[in-house]
Amino acid sequence: MPVTPDNKEIRDRLASVGIGPGKKIELKDLSPEHREALKAVALLSMKEGDDKVKAYLDSGMDEVNGWKLGALFGDNTFYQGDWLKRAAAASGGIYGNDAAEAVYPMTRKDAKGEPLDGSKHNYTLTFPAGEMPPVNAFWSVTMYDGKTQLLIENPINRNLINSPMLPDMKKNADGSLTIYIQKGSPGQDRESNWLPAPNGPIYLVMRLYWPKTEAPSILPVGKGTWSPPAVLKAD
Repeated sequence: MPVTPDNKEIRDRLASVGIGPGKKIELKDLSPEHREALKAVALLSMKEGDDKVKAYLDSGMDEVNGWKLGALFGDNTFYQGDWLKRAAAASGGIYGNDAAEAVYPMTRKDAKGEPLDGSKHNYTLTFPAGEMPPVNAFWSVTMYDGKTQLLIENPINRNLINSPMLPDMKKNADGSLTIYIQKGSPGQDRESNWLPAPNGPIYLVMRLYWPKTEAPSILPVGKGTWSPPAVLKAD
């Protein structure tokens, strides 16, 4: 990775303790006191770093209807040396596109701010008639395990619902579309709209690819004229 104005300072700080390109720290060459000190500092720094990243993801983005909205991805010019934002982007969903190409609302909460948990509740996500995610390409809602942020095994082998699936899904009488988020089947007549949930914490990510710029739009992120609907506990 080349030296750039935005990473020179952190490179210099790392170099001051012997860390840098082509260098290798041999713990066996350090005194026992230095080894223990290095381990203690490393563990403390890792925890502090994790806490900062979690705090940023909780408060550094706009929250709309329980969904976290923020522009986390871009190039060096976008980040301007903001290493915390870069770390938060990698933690929230590495390899993301910038907002012009895709926006990634994410949530772990229902409409009342309570943690989503498939072992305790069933949920619904309803897009009112004419208010589907406004995109030029396509959109999706993906289910993840809230603990690992990994996809989950389920009886219908479905980890997301997306716009190409709409022709096979059932709309409500008023033209709205309801997604059923729960660990067990909502019934055969509703399985086309079922997004299987884990038996525990839930992490949902919505992806809007090539979001429209004209109203209604999710752009600018967090302040647009369209917002993702809240996740509701099922009656």
